[in-house]
Amino acid sequence: MNVAVMKTKAEMTLAETFGSVAEALPGGAEVKAARAAAIGRFAAGGLPHRRIEEWKYTDLRGVMKDALPVAVGDETKTTIADVIVAMGAIGRIDAPRFVLVNGRYRKDLSNLSGASGITVTPLSEKLAEGDASGLDATDEDRGASALLALNAAYVSDGAVIEVKDGTKLDLPLLVVHVRAGAVPQLSVGRNRIVVGKGATVTIAEIFVAVPGSTVDGQVNSASEVQLGEGASLSHIKVATDLGSVTHLANWLVELGGESSYRAFQYTSSVGVARNQLRATFKGEHAKLDISGVFLGRKSEHIDTTLFVDHAVPHGESRELFKGVLDGEARGIFQGKVIVRPDAQKTDGKQMAQALMLSETAEFDSKPELEIYADDVVCGHGSTAAELDHDLLFYLRARGIPLDQARALLIQSFIGEAIAKVDNTALREALMEEAETWLASSAAKSV
Repeated sequence: MNVAVMKTKAEMTLAETFGSVAEALPGGAEVKAARAAAIGRFAAGGLPHRRIEEWKYTDLRGVMKDALPVAVGDETKTTIADVIVAMGAIGRIDAPRFVLVNGRYRKDLSNLSGASGITVTPLSEKLAEGDASGLDATDEDRGASALLALNAAYVSDGAVIEVKDGTKLDLPLLVVHVRAGAVPQLSVGRNRIVVGKGATVTIAEIFVAVPGSTVDGQVNSASEVQLGEGASLSHIKVATDLGSVTHLANWLVELGGESSYRAFQYTSSVGVARNQLRATFKGEHAKLDISGVFLGRKSEHIDTTLFVDHAVPHGESRELFKGVLDGEARGIFQGKVIVRPDAQKTDGKQMAQALMLSETAEFDSKPELEIYADDVVCGHGSTAAELDHDLLFYLRARGIPLDQARALLIQSFIGEAIAKVDNTALREALMEEAETWLASSAAKSV
């Protein structure tokens, strides 16, 4: 017997809005057809919910009561000064910059000088040319596939980044996603990143809100990443969107032979965040290192979900995530590693740790290993604890005030993950962001 599932108000709005905004979105006939197929896929499945195993801790159908109007253009008068202020410590880094405001590319706020060997094109231009690549992307997780379908249907712009073979770029490329304006909107962006053979590059995706913008908003972001043979990519994400934003992001990564992919994700000051990354080993002797820090307080909800697919032999993967939770914040870490039957000589390790600053905070950790090969070295672990009272006493006995002592211990805890960021300027800026969060934290008791 088939049981009909009632659609929520948000699901019906997201499906029905497409017809009224489709003509305003970039793309010719082929792209429009791909968009229509995508909204059909979304309408069939709806928003992910707790009955989907991968979404048992983040019931998006329950969280998203309403769907905000889809942003199809940027009508704000956002200035470069607004963007720099919104970026905080990262705004002081001298680096090539590609800026999108409310999901649309702003050439006047961007500066790509210094990005030699890299071609960066607005996705809207590719769509206008009829390029529908990736708009049919799906995921083994039904919930993630629904969000990717929603992204494909409504995407307005993004960055298409092509790194030429052999390119070595010392400066990071910053892709800055800015929310601006007084009207809450759903901003939908998509990036494509292709790193050529033997190339080495750092790309940072930054999600911020300019001062004075609405505290409400919804973000659906996707990034497709392909690494060529021997390529090396440091991929950083910083989401400090400020307010009660629902932030949904998917990264789809393919690693070529002997390539290296180092990812770091920093999340704080968002209402609900779901950061999902699926990485697939396509070539042998590739290395993957995924790390991150999530900082939550009040009733913030931060979900990090990883899927690492060792599909070929001689792959190496490392995952390390550190969370600090205060108030009634909830942190989730789900890390699934699959070792396929032919993926012999796989080496994989995973660790998730949370520091609980409040008795009402919650950390849910679900590490998983599925191993179908017999010649592997794999392991995982997870811990959750409060600040060490003995260490606090030690610091206070030496004249260090309580707030400063707590901050020092927390900085030391998350510093292990932040230290994995290769670029010195980005690493120092991230630590400064964390220190600013700690300074403004409401946690004062032990």
